[in-house]
Amino acid sequence: MTSQHEIAESLGLPVHPPKVEVFDLAAGTNTDSKGVVRPVDEFRREHFGLYMARPIVDHPKLAYLESWLLPELNLRVSDYRWKPGHEREQDFYLDVVSVTSGAHRWRSVDLYLDIVVSRNRFAEVLDTDEFVTAVRAELVDERTARLALTTTHTTVDALARHDYDTAAWLRSLGVELRHGSPTTEENSL
Repeated sequence: MTSQHEIAESLGLPVHPPKVEVFDLAAGTNTDSKGVVRPVDEFRREHFGLYMARPIVDHPKLAYLESWLLPELNLRVSDYRWKPGHEREQDFYLDVVSVTSGAHRWRSVDLYLDIVVSRNRFAEVLDTDEFVTAVRAELVDERTARLALTTTHTTVDALARHDYDTAAWLRSLGVELRHGSPTTEENSL
């Protein structure tokens, strides 16, 4: 019997299993979705989740990453620092994720859907093609797919009601996106 995953691959559709990242607080590392272990400049536990800051190594456009894992919202909010000449018209990049928190390790599973936000201008949902392909290939079960869609719609609606100001929306929920110490980032750029 041929699986949906095999059919998608045979048609050349961009199918991949959900991307998993590990945040090892004790080791001070972030294992990215490709399995590469990256050193982290700062982890900080917050009442709403986990903050992480680290350099982005060997990327042609990106230099630094600050992310907040928000388990109750099923989101990872990221603020990228772009290399000169590669800046984009975005303030935050939101990944729809499932987050598991632990005393020393956190884990996120990317649920394919992403939202790019430009303050006071727009929110754009990305990667719906990957999401649909993953659902069809049975890489995401029905409950998880529903969670991803509900999270995406709820988030875009809330952003619109806050004039596409991610920080203002999150503040209304008691989530303050505090950035890391400036010296951490300056030393890494």
